[in-house]
Amino acid sequence: MEVAYGQPVDYVVLGLYFLAILGFGSFFARYTRTTREFFQSGQRFAWWILSLSALSVVVGSYSFVKYSAVGFRFGLSSTQAYLNDWFLVPLFALGWLPIVYYARVGSIPEYFERRFDRPTRLLGVLFILVYLVGYIGINLYTMGVALEAVIPSLTVFQWAVVVAVITSVYCASGGQAAVIMTDLIQAVLLLLAGFVVLLLGVAWLGAHNGLGLPGWEAFWSGLPLAHRLPFSGFAEPAEFPMAGVFWQDLFGSSMFLYFANQGMIMRFQAARSVHDARKAMFTTCLVLMPLAAVAVSSGGWIGRAMETWGLLPAGTDANRVFMAVTEMIALPGVFGFILAALVAALMSSIDALINAVAAIGINDLYRPFLVRNRSDRHYLRVARLLSLGFTSVGLALVPLFMAQESIYVAHATFTAAISPPLILVVVLGILWKRFSARAAVATLVAGAAIMAASFVVPDLVTPFARLHGMHDPDSVDYMRALYGFLVCGVVALLAALLWPLKDASRIEGYWVGTLAAARRAFKGGEPNDAAPGRRIRLRLVLAPEDPEVPDHADDLFPVRLAREDADRLAAREGDILYVAEDRWWLGGLRSVHGRLAVGDVEPGTVEAGARALAHGFLVAGRIMVVDKQM
Repeated sequence: MEVAYGQPVDYVVLGLYFLAILGFGSFFARYTRTTREFFQSGQRFAWWILSLSALSVVVGSYSFVKYSAVGFRFGLSSTQAYLNDWFLVPLFALGWLPIVYYARVGSIPEYFERRFDRPTRLLGVLFILVYLVGYIGINLYTMGVALEAVIPSLTVFQWAVVVAVITSVYCASGGQAAVIMTDLIQAVLLLLAGFVVLLLGVAWLGAHNGLGLPGWEAFWSGLPLAHRLPFSGFAEPAEFPMAGVFWQDLFGSSMFLYFANQGMIMRFQAARSVHDARKAMFTTCLVLMPLAAVAVSSGGWIGRAMETWGLLPAGTDANRVFMAVTEMIALPGVFGFILAALVAALMSSIDALINAVAAIGINDLYRPFLVRNRSDRHYLRVARLLSLGFTSVGLALVPLFMAQESIYVAHATFTAAISPPLILVVVLGILWKRFSARAAVATLVAGAAIMAASFVVPDLVTPFARLHGMHDPDSVDYMRALYGFLVCGVVALLAALLWPLKDASRIEGYWVGTLAAARRAFKGGEPNDAAPGRRIRLRLVLAPEDPEVPDHADDLFPVRLAREDADRLAAREGDILYVAEDRWWLGGLRSVHGRLAVGDVEPGTVEAGARALAHGFLVAGRIMVVDKQM
């Protein structure tokens, strides 16, 4: 069957989407004036914005096409690839997240230098920068492939250029605020589109099954028994075994995403508090990820039911089933909306990568090694240029990827090669006080060699597959991540025993045993852990004087409350307060963190200086919501 894509109304819908995203993202340039705002948005956002934005990082390049293909071939078990994140929640939320948040680290390599030493940082830069730039190119290529397939008036590379220009413009102008806010819209769009495909598909099956069956009955009975199961077989089928998917996704994808993907970590660092960051993490993993698993797979499930009823053309390629199903069930205009959602899923991974790679370029190369002691305005300008520059480098790689016959296999191989040693250094760094800088370097260097050896001698991985009952050669590659994690783990253990850390005092605040020290350093004093009082609403007034901010305060502007209002918050002098405009839908976009000074001010008001108002984009006279942070 020849599929006719790109009717005029669909072009209009897609064009309007591009214009809306470009304008929406560029609008947030007004909320970016410092490098901290560019990369972390001033730690101001509410949990619900960040959870949706984080989802759009996960559901990225080609997710609809890829998981619809898996759903078409294997049914509901296509969702199992998204469920490993649940196992990482405790370690991330209780260990890694508070460390990077309280330390205000600008990048993973910066954490490596603080926890270990400079050589470890430089190795981290090499690992992560190459990965991020290459991944930008891969995503631009896959986006070009997707768009060229439905609107062939432009080539793959020309579509990649279009997407690169649009994405880099709003990332360079707006920074993290633009990325978060545009990804918020894109996350809602991709979830909505996935469920629209499911509901339209069910209705379509009800109207065309030929037996008069209701839609849901036609859908469910159209799935073979094996396709109705939530998990595939433990060791079979060889192309999608449950055990293999679990280990490969856990060590080769999920752990890298949450512990080493700069774009994802920057999402949670933008939260207004560690508490909000944890809520965002729980919501993403336990609520939004299962919904996304359904959204991106539903096209394949509908396609398989259509095939059962003889409604899908014989021999339909699994990789094209999403577009084939969508074209059949969606009216013109609706198809354009679903296409825009597909592009949104693709673009949302690009913008996170661009912002992340600029963060590493500034914080780990330009500022510490190339140009030191310049103004923050200078570094912000360079950060914006780096966003454009690294995107151009990724775009330059597109022709190289186009020349490869199996780019997805090559990318999976590349990810598996670099993930295990890097993840181990992060995890052992936050959990094990004894783990030293020399042990970290040994793990990274030897680990890279160990992973490379597994491709030269595949039999190194075979015993791990046999242990799980996998005897088909096609299933061996699923165990490479487990092989790498265990073998590199032995190297890390031996290296730490041989070269243990001798001075534990220098890493206070950078491993889980010293979170109390991290909290003290973040506040600049002893945290107030008394039960917080109720959140209160106060009128914002401009202070007659604008006092200087101490160097250690890091954007903690002085704010004054009357004694009775401070008591209502259970707050004391020097505590950190969060002051946000009383409009919940802003999600903290207009807000500021301040250090409490109890003074002679009118009860029912909160007083702040002009710089605090300018920093938080606040307006005197408005009603603020004020609560105690720590």
